[in-house]
Amino acid sequence: MRIVWHGHSCFQIGGSQTLVIDPHDGKSIGLKTPSVKADIVLITHDHFDHNCVRVVKGDFTTLREPGRREVKGIWVEGMPVFHDEQQGAKRGKVTLFKFQMDGISFCHCGDLGHMLSDEQLKEIGKVDVLFVPVGGVFTIDGGQARDLIRAIRPKVAVPMHFRFQGLSLSIQTLEPFLEGIPERKVLRVGNEIEFEKEELPKSTEYWVFSL
Repeated sequence: MRIVWHGHSCFQIGGSQTLVIDPHDGKSIGLKTPSVKADIVLITHDHFDHNCVRVVKGDFTTLREPGRREVKGIWVEGMPVFHDEQQGAKRGKVTLFKFQMDGISFCHCGDLGHMLSDEQLKEIGKVDVLFVPVGGVFTIDGGQARDLIRAIRPKVAVPMHFRFQGLSLSIQTLEPFLEGIPERKVLRVGNEIEFEKEELPKSTEYWVFSL
C-alpha cells in the first residue's frame, strides 16, 4: 500500500486500485499541479481547491455523493457532513468518504467543519487510516481534530488542510495540532509512504506528510 500527498487535502492511495481524493489544480493555491493517475476519484465537495478532476489521468470513476457503492472491486461509502458548524448554512455540505482496500480501512473527512455526533461516529466505525483537517478557519482546528481522533481511535491519523510554505490559503499551520502529542507518536514521512497492513501500529500514530 502506498500513500502520496500532493498538498492540501489531495492524496493518492495505491493498492489493488488507485484512488485520488480531492485533487486541486496547484496554481490556484500556490502549489505544484498534482501529477496523478487513478481508477477512482473521490470529491468531498465542489470547492475549487478540492474538485479539479481535469488534472487526473486514467480511465477513472468519479464519486461525489453520499451513499454506499462498489466501484472496481472497492466498497466506498460517502457520509453527508457539513463544511461549518451551522449545518452548512455558511459553506455547504461535504461528503466524508470511507473505503476499504486490501484489508485496510480509510476515512477522509474532507473539509469537515464540525464535531461528529455519536451516531455519525458509530456509522464510521473502525478506521485504520484517518485523514483529518486541522487548519481551522474553514474546517475544524487542531484541538477539535485531536478530539475527533481520540473518538475514532484510528491506527494512523494523517493531518491535512493546514498552512505550509507556498500554500496561499490563510489557515493555521500544523503546530497547534501537534501540541501535546508525544514526539515518539509522530512519524514524519516526507510526501509518501509504503506499508503493509501488518505494519500498522496498534495504537494511534500520527503520520505527518510534507512536500
